[in-house]
Amino acid sequence: MHATGTAPQTAPAPPGAHEIPGEDQHGNTGKHARRFGLPVATALVMGNIIGGGIFLLPASVAPFGTVSLVAFGVLTVGAIALALVFGRLAERNPATGGPYVYAREAFGDFAGFLTAWSYWITTWVSNAALAVAAVGYLDVLIPVSGHRWTACLAALVILWLPALSNFAGTRYVGAVQLVSTVLKFAPLLLVAIGGLFFFDPHKLGPFHASGGSTLSAVSASAALLLFSYLGVESAAVSAGEVKNPRRNVGRATVIGTAGAAIVYLLGTLSVFGTVSHNHLVKSTAPFSDAVNAMFGGTWGGWAVALAALVSMVGCLNGWTLLSAQTPYAAAQDGLFPAAFGRRKRGVPTVGVVVTVVLASLLTVYNYMSGSGKVFESLILITTFTATVPYLLAAAAQLFHLISGRRDQVAPARLVRDLVIAGVAAGFSVWLVAGAGYAAVYQGVLFLFVGIIIFAVMAGRRQRAA
Repeated sequence: MHATGTAPQTAPAPPGAHEIPGEDQHGNTGKHARRFGLPVATALVMGNIIGGGIFLLPASVAPFGTVSLVAFGVLTVGAIALALVFGRLAERNPATGGPYVYAREAFGDFAGFLTAWSYWITTWVSNAALAVAAVGYLDVLIPVSGHRWTACLAALVILWLPALSNFAGTRYVGAVQLVSTVLKFAPLLLVAIGGLFFFDPHKLGPFHASGGSTLSAVSASAALLLFSYLGVESAAVSAGEVKNPRRNVGRATVIGTAGAAIVYLLGTLSVFGTVSHNHLVKSTAPFSDAVNAMFGGTWGGWAVALAALVSMVGCLNGWTLLSAQTPYAAAQDGLFPAAFGRRKRGVPTVGVVVTVVLASLLTVYNYMSGSGKVFESLILITTFTATVPYLLAAAAQLFHLISGRRDQVAPARLVRDLVIAGVAAGFSVWLVAGAGYAAVYQGVLFLFVGIIIFAVMAGRRQRAA
């Protein structure tokens, strides 16, 4: 811990404070702590974005009607704006921690902690939601949902396998991420492109099926769909493990987000046009249903179910690493307990263990309470908690552009970056509104618990100083 008791409480970490020079906290070097290049960093972004969301959310937003396709388009514009913001911020400070580092540098320790805490909640709640969702596709291959505890055990196994991969070191995390990303694209492209040849407009259903105003339907469906875009910040969060991060983080973020957006839009459109609306609303495996409708029989649905499992495990592999990186960076600054700052083979092992345990407890709670509405609630909570670091990162970019540092940027680029940062900030606020009162209420409770933790850690730092 290089900051505890030495750095002023409001002083931001210097650029590169969390960069990892090929070794862990104790100076251990070697093949297990190898840095990511641009291909693996791009695969990390795409693999984390294209996880459970692409396979599940077409059915989740079907009750809103095809207006959800409009929400997908709006969401894609906002996600690209966020990707560009993260790329610009990574040029300034290519340090491990992503939004946490950017918020702390601009606004001080409390904003940095709030970002780290909120992002950390997002990661492990998302892991629990993905594990519960993965069981739905596993059930296509091996019937497990008939017995609650059998399904719960399967979800726990799905959670812990990626954690074991993380314990092997960052080299193996990158390898698993690259392989899972390649394997998942064959069936995804089959549905996204092949489904267009089987497209039937009569199966689309109504444009606006949920009642109320069109704007409210777009906002509500976008709040659910954000779950499928979580991961846009992946390369920025792991910038310390990326080779030449000032160049590669921004490129990996934009390329990965754009690629995921194309697959999302085509895939969702194909599912809407191959599965009847009435059936899609009740579906628990919409991509399997789409392939079955395209080719008949069930073999295609089984193949897609297997691909969905590979995708979700690969997504959990990357998200498990990300869930430990932000508290690691905060622990280095004395804002999280010191145990989160321990590393082995390039991986913050304590952060991985704590995150997986919390996600496991939440998964067990899902099955004890009934995973239907609880799963949807988890998605909306992650929408709120994810927008907190997104909004603070966009605000940090606005701060740097509007402050005295604007003379470091060419006028044309300054105007462009201001517009992009403003779009990203407005997009984040809009998503909070779409999440709904219940999700915001529960998310604020999570944040308030974090304020207590911050007070304890700040008090300990002050006493040590």
